[in-house]
Amino acid sequence: MPTVKRRVSLIVFVIATLLVVGLVPLVLTGWLLSDKSGRELRSAENRYQIQLVQEKARQLEMFGHRWTSIVSSLATGVELAHDPSVISSPQTEAKLGSILKENPELLALYVKPANGESLSVFRAEALNRQDVDTIAANLRPQGRQKFVVDGPRKAGQSGQMVMAFASSVNIDGVKAADIMAVASLGSISQSVVGMNSTKEADLWNAGLPIIFVVDDAGEAIFHPDADVAVGRKPMGDLKIVQEWLESGRQVQSALVPFNAVYDGKGRDMIGAYSTANIADGYSVGVVAMQDEKRALASVGEMRWQTWMISMAFAVFALGAGLILSRYLTSPLLKLVTAAKRIAHGDFSARVDSQNMTEVGTLSETFNLMGGKIEEQIAKLAKAAEENHELFVGTVKALAAAIDGKDKYTRGHSERVSRISVAIGRRMGLPEDELETLRISALLHDVGKIAIDDAILKKPAALTEEEYEIMKQHPKAGYKIMSQIPAMEPYLPGMYMHHEMVNGKGYPQGLTGDQIPLQGKIVSVADTFDAMTIDRPYSKGMQLGDALERLRSFVDTRYQSDVVEALVEACDAGEVANGIVRQLAEKRAIENHNSEGLVDRLVA
Repeated sequence: MPTVKRRVSLIVFVIATLLVVGLVPLVLTGWLLSDKSGRELRSAENRYQIQLVQEKARQLEMFGHRWTSIVSSLATGVELAHDPSVISSPQTEAKLGSILKENPELLALYVKPANGESLSVFRAEALNRQDVDTIAANLRPQGRQKFVVDGPRKAGQSGQMVMAFASSVNIDGVKAADIMAVASLGSISQSVVGMNSTKEADLWNAGLPIIFVVDDAGEAIFHPDADVAVGRKPMGDLKIVQEWLESGRQVQSALVPFNAVYDGKGRDMIGAYSTANIADGYSVGVVAMQDEKRALASVGEMRWQTWMISMAFAVFALGAGLILSRYLTSPLLKLVTAAKRIAHGDFSARVDSQNMTEVGTLSETFNLMGGKIEEQIAKLAKAAEENHELFVGTVKALAAAIDGKDKYTRGHSERVSRISVAIGRRMGLPEDELETLRISALLHDVGKIAIDDAILKKPAALTEEEYEIMKQHPKAGYKIMSQIPAMEPYLPGMYMHHEMVNGKGYPQGLTGDQIPLQGKIVSVADTFDAMTIDRPYSKGMQLGDALERLRSFVDTRYQSDVVEALVEACDAGEVANGIVRQLAEKRAIENHNSEGLVDRLVA
């Protein structure tokens, strides 16, 4: 008896094929993309922490260099005078008073001749003479010391934190005097560790980034928690502080993953430190750290979403596969049934050709093939046109969605696109380049999708910190769109519309011919639209005022022929109603002379 071979149903095969072909690539691609994105996010967080501490360290160094240069210049002036009597002269006292007046953060200047009475000027609301003498008594260069630094320390009745800088004056190899400057640490402390005082426990429990500064003993001198800084809390139990202390300040900056215990609970942390050389022989460490889980929470969330999407598609593929397999195999099953009947001698068996399109129309297909080819070519051309229109519509929808986050910028990308095309047409660009320019301008602010809504929708001028965050949107837009090969022609306008011809723009600091024409045109159009629309904190400029303002930036921000092309387009009425809002009858003319305001408007 012949062995009956076990056969696999065609339905099972079709469903399995659909799952393998559709689901496996989806899951694999999703996992690889999420893993790659996770690594990039981790690297980005690491780079951010390194850049953060380096920036804070540079702020501290600039603070120190400012006061050391003042003390050094006074000491050098006395030494060059080569006359010890000049130390106690009225001219010296007047000079000290002038320096004190010019520097609001300077609280006192003190000169102590080797032989004679001390001379000091100070801010009475912050310090008194006894406070200055007390600080000076503990801060005098000894032996061959040329320069010493002391602080931070509390001083005066207000208890504010100060730092003192002192230098010796030598004439003919003999010490003639000591010069000291006492500076307030209020502003630099807020700039380095934050504007608002927050309890240390709250920072740890919330998993928020913690930025603080330690001295060479590992004690906190700047900290978001004022009590920690005032009490000079030892921070040496943190591994990242130990790393900095052990490096001997020879390492400029480094990234350190470590485990920390706070309130009896262990935490995996990521952090970075950088050395700030405030003065010769006096360095401090700037440290930034954050709970790793909180810092990289988006990585886990992204992977979870990838798996959920993959599972949803798996269920969909299974259901669709079952339905489609039944539909696809039905004609074949009928054909098999008819074939079996014929095999058993029933030659009257027939197959309903209406349910078997491929089989019933096979002969007709060959006869119609020639005519269908021509028809299909026309359809392909139409489909290509429709695809382009769909692409443009999608770009407009994306731009409108980004602009729509803020009611004051609604329609901004569309207006910038129209203005850019008007400029390009005046400059004689061909139609294909004008179309590329139009799409690039529509997408110029796509990077704002990565900016926090709290900053985008803020109804007031941005702070310096918020402005720095906002400045990241060209790079973010480039990073998003550069992943799509077809978007390459549109990247210059997105990535370089905040570059300036003098090299002071961002994100790359390009100059002159290094900036593509597309980027220069979108830059002018973006600025023009931003200057002529109302903002919650400012009203748009008149057309004439805006054009004159743009002309004032020629050869510094913008290229002359681009600005003049815009002026010509406005004069010709190509840039008018619907693009520039002229509200002269409703408000008085307000001329915004501040170049910094323009920077924020176009950011």
